[in-house]
Amino acid sequence: MAILRDKVAIVTGASSGIGRATALLFAREGASVVVAARRQAELDTLVAEITTNGGQATALAGDVKDEAYAKAMVDLAVTKFGGLDIAFNNAGIVGDIGPLSDLSLEDWRAILDTNLTSSFLGAKYQLPAMVARGGGSFILTASFVGYTAGMPGMAAYAASKAGQIGMVKSLAVEYGAKGIRVNALLPGGTDTPASVTHAPGAGPEVQSFIEGLHAMKRMARPEEIAQSALFLASDAASFTTGIALLADGGVSVNHT
Repeated sequence: MAILRDKVAIVTGASSGIGRATALLFAREGASVVVAARRQAELDTLVAEITTNGGQATALAGDVKDEAYAKAMVDLAVTKFGGLDIAFNNAGIVGDIGPLSDLSLEDWRAILDTNLTSSFLGAKYQLPAMVARGGGSFILTASFVGYTAGMPGMAAYAASKAGQIGMVKSLAVEYGAKGIRVNALLPGGTDTPASVTHAPGAGPEVQSFIEGLHAMKRMARPEEIAQSALFLASDAASFTTGIALLADGGVSVNHT
């Protein structure tokens, strides 16, 4: 039986990488999915792939920093599919990597707003919709950066991701008695278009360095991280809330 049968999910950052893989997996497991990202064409392609394979999906393009967009995603889930059970708030940016003293206030705010403020906006509208359904699963994509590891040149990113984990812990307590589980998913290095390994000028040595940071000596495939998101979204995690789930290939423990 499909693990997410009769569930309704929102997946942000769904145009590529982890978000896209998760939207496909949720749909295969029976969920009706609202896919969200900035790029309409990529979302349309994703919806076509899901529906061709017998799933249900609809797309809404926009900017996760926009409060009206956060509300519109939930409104679409309710009007199109009848409610909201699962939210995978996955959209985010790394931003420019470099010394904090070189970071402009504008760039700092862009990273914090995209990663942390968008999580607040998602929670503001998604959690009441889940309460109306009698429960649900709220998931944020955070990072081991700022949690188990400090990485030079990534202070703003680390601050935003650590803030997400703090918010998860608070919301888990606030909404636990209402049947809502709130968790953070912390991927390791993942082979996506947004990875530094695909940055302009990045050669094989960058790939080798990133792989070597992990105990497993490789990067994750987006589909592997999607499986961890599925666990948190499903009843298999029915007594799991307030955690930072590391799916990081051992990068947090590796010292070799």
